[in-house]
Amino acid sequence: MGNNKVWFITGASKGLGLELAKKLLAEGFKVAATSRSEEALIKVLGNSSESFLPLEMDLVDENSVKNAIEKTISHFKTIDVLVNNAGYGLLGALEELTDAESRKNFEVNVFGLLNVIRNTMPILRANKSGHIFNISSVGGYVGNFPGWGIYCSTKFAVAGLTESLSAEVKEFGVHATIVYPGYFRTDFLKDSSLLLPENPIAAYKEVRQSENAHKESINENQPGDPEKLADALIKVSQDENPPLHLFLGEDAFNMANQKIASVQDELGKWKEVSVGTNF
Repeated sequence: MGNNKVWFITGASKGLGLELAKKLLAEGFKVAATSRSEEALIKVLGNSSESFLPLEMDLVDENSVKNAIEKTISHFKTIDVLVNNAGYGLLGALEELTDAESRKNFEVNVFGLLNVIRNTMPILRANKSGHIFNISSVGGYVGNFPGWGIYCSTKFAVAGLTESLSAEVKEFGVHATIVYPGYFRTDFLKDSSLLLPENPIAAYKEVRQSENAHKESINENQPGDPEKLADALIKVSQDENPPLHLFLGEDAFNMANQKIASVQDELGKWKEVSVGTNF
């Protein structure tokens, strides 16, 4: 199939989704791109054409998701690669974030992603081929960042469900990959993509320091190149044996190795307690 593949990308009006859509269109692929605003997509990617379909879609409304996928099938006849990229960051201590704030992050980052998978899988299953990229975060593998507990837990959920998804869809010739990006130079740390708690608690000094660092010094100084991330996803999509776990960025690669070493160390130290719980 090569460059004839049809990609369906959520959250494509900015950030990693936008960079990927641009790269794919430049290389001759067909792209269905979704956002909460069709106008925003047209502004950055152009009008609908034989190779591009902008779609307004509300992730948390299953009928809206179903409608977007039906329009894609009507326009392109199929979907070959799904990229679940849409989501947003939430930076606040577990105590200070309200139930509503926490649930909304899960609604978008987890249940919205599930809505897309649920409505795309019948197509991939019928085709007996396809690839699903679920964009997690290095925070979906390493969670020891003060203030990122809810966001990290949504991304841990994405990683966990993708592991099961991979096992479930293997028999249909469909691949699933968890993408764990580190810090990439996108809009993620800007106000439109990173929410802060409505009722902050001053006692959480490390959380406030994290907020300031991400807003002031890390934003626009991230080491990761979004264009190279797009190249990496295209490369992996063309591999016959793609990885289940894909860490992108040297920072993510190093953090993953540090966690693996830490877990192995604790396994060794506490082996007697662990194995001693059997009958």
